[in-house]
Amino acid sequence: MNDLKKSNNKTKAALVLLIVMVIILISNFIRLQNSQKANENINAIYNDRLVVAHYIFQYDNELYSIKAKALQSELNDWQKKAAIESAMQRIHKIDKLYLNTFLTSKEKASFVSFLAACSAVEVQSQNNNWDQVTESSNQALKTLKLLSQIQINEAKSKMESSNSIHRENTTWGQLQIALLTVLGGFALYLLIAKKTKIKIKIPEGPSMN
Repeated sequence: MNDLKKSNNKTKAALVLLIVMVIILISNFIRLQNSQKANENINAIYNDRLVVAHYIFQYDNELYSIKAKALQSELNDWQKKAAIESAMQRIHKIDKLYLNTFLTSKEKASFVSFLAACSAVEVQSQNNNWDQVTESSNQALKTLKLLSQIQINEAKSKMESSNSIHRENTTWGQLQIALLTVLGGFALYLLIAKKTKIKIKIPEGPSMN
């Protein structure tokens, strides 16, 4: 009967140990997955948000330059066209870089509007419609402000996601520590209990001598 009880206790201890190890393994797997997601978010913030913010800044400078040239009365039409054409070439170079980044559906729609405004600037410049060039440049600048706001919102969303992942990883880490503490305490208890077992010695009968 004692052997059966010992066997049951060992089975229960092994089962508890197995459950704890499975939970720790699952916890580690989830934490690894979360770390990968957090890394993706950080890369996205840099590659698709901070870099793009620099492109928007360059666009801004070029469009303000175009507006300034269109409004300069001391320049003749040919000089204005040449300056605006040079600025548009620089803008088209940025276009290619911008399109290589990840764009949300809302961002794509706004960027299409921006490209349309830039195309209008080119056509109006060729036709010497300087007032229209200024108006189209203003329209393009408004679209850039919208694109800039999208960048801020997307970066904020990625940061919130990363913070949420960090909190989740912290929770799983605390659970692991708690489980390992319980497991260590259980092992210590077994060791102490084993050492303090009382061995009962049956006394020998009195000698007949």
